[in-house]
Amino acid sequence: MEYILALDQGTTSSRALLLDRKGEIASQARRPISILTPRPEWVEQSPELLWSSLEEAAREALERVGVKPRQVVAIGIANQRETFLLWDRRSLEPLGNAIVWQDRRSAALCDRLRKEGWEEAIRARTGLRLNPYFSGSKLLWLWEHVPVLRSRLDRLCFGTVDSWLLSQLTGGKAHATEESNASRTLFFNIYERRWDQELLSLFQIPPAILPRLLPSAGLFGKGVGFWEGIPILAVLGDQQASLFGQLCWGAGSFKTTYGTGAFSLMNLGNRPLAATEGLLVSSGWNRGKKTDYVLEGSVFIAGAAFQWLVEGLRLAPSIGQVEALARQAPEAEGLVFVPALTGLGSPYWDCSAEGLLIGMTRKTRPSHIARAAFEGVAHQVCDVIEAMGRATGGSLHEMKVDGGAAQSDLLLQIQANLLGLSVARSRSPEATALGVGLLAGRETGFFTNLEGSSFGQIERIFSPLLDSRERLRKREEWKSAVERAQGWRGEGSADLSSG
Repeated sequence: MEYILALDQGTTSSRALLLDRKGEIASQARRPISILTPRPEWVEQSPELLWSSLEEAAREALERVGVKPRQVVAIGIANQRETFLLWDRRSLEPLGNAIVWQDRRSAALCDRLRKEGWEEAIRARTGLRLNPYFSGSKLLWLWEHVPVLRSRLDRLCFGTVDSWLLSQLTGGKAHATEESNASRTLFFNIYERRWDQELLSLFQIPPAILPRLLPSAGLFGKGVGFWEGIPILAVLGDQQASLFGQLCWGAGSFKTTYGTGAFSLMNLGNRPLAATEGLLVSSGWNRGKKTDYVLEGSVFIAGAAFQWLVEGLRLAPSIGQVEALARQAPEAEGLVFVPALTGLGSPYWDCSAEGLLIGMTRKTRPSHIARAAFEGVAHQVCDVIEAMGRATGGSLHEMKVDGGAAQSDLLLQIQANLLGLSVARSRSPEATALGVGLLAGRETGFFTNLEGSSFGQIERIFSPLLDSRERLRKREEWKSAVERAQGWRGEGSADLSSG
């Protein structure tokens, strides 16, 4: 028996899946990942833990079914995208913690660059917004605040998490990335498919520290040590991997992954749009000379909202019991929760927005707050999908969904109600790992018959149950609350047009 090993290094956990020739999951394992917050608005992770947790999960997945490394035909890697780190090219020693996509330390720096007139140039070349979410502004922050790094430029490697994992798997022989990850840095030109020289100069990045750009599918290198000789044949950013794993290969097909945040991606085919409607345009996957592009909306807080109810408000003893609490309230009774706990992402891009809970009365109970949290997450996704409809000018149909929080029946029913579209839940919540495993397997002709496999299979469809008048009322109520979350300090409302 031979297998594909699919590795998924996410924000809160590292996962490993073994896939057989029929595309079925033969074994899987998971390790949790901790997040460090040394200062307000700083979010970091241990580079050593990013690697060790993934390797431990991979070894366990093999051991569970008695598989030897020599039985692994290929490895595919999916990863959290905007998180990055620096390390020594010779010793592979990381130079500080990885800086996570949730980190907002460069917010003031982004404001400075915006005032200098860089916003439109960055959007026109990269498809992204000038926002702390992406790697470039935080790397510039490091140059300005940790000047000792400049003395080691001749030995320095920059990379998103995929590049770091590749360096560990290959013993430093591979310093590489591909377009779905490169296109989330703020200095990759998605239309010319290269590092942009003017943006590299803006963020003070020496080209020598950058990883080599390779196709998403192809040979990235071979493993060493325990993984000796195993080829790494696919690398994808986690959200693009999920889109691929959901078999959204045709232009116009789209999905949402509900994890820590919620990320909606639509396949644009091989013609990228200009970034508009507060959405992002990125590379999807690249095979040789052909690149598929994606339209994306990023919601910063989804599953993290339920975690906050448990750890912050202590409304329930565990995340698993938040849904049971919310089900005690058939309606939120006028309560609206805007979960802008780390600002608002698409389509608003407002770092200054703060969480807001309004509409409380003496009748408000914990169950109403829990219900409002589910609705708040769903409303944010509605904002993104409605913006996608405007940007593409087409009618949208069924939305595919996956991810940990998508296992909640209540969330998906509320989502279908507010969206006015059917929501189709994947049979497996591991669409990310499945996607990069499928991409790696296709490079080798590994899979024999995928009919009835885990790939793209739907477990349940949630149809809208809310009449259009009530849906419109709830959406207007939500939009009013968002305006208050953005402008309640009296500092002027943020730009809601986001075009």
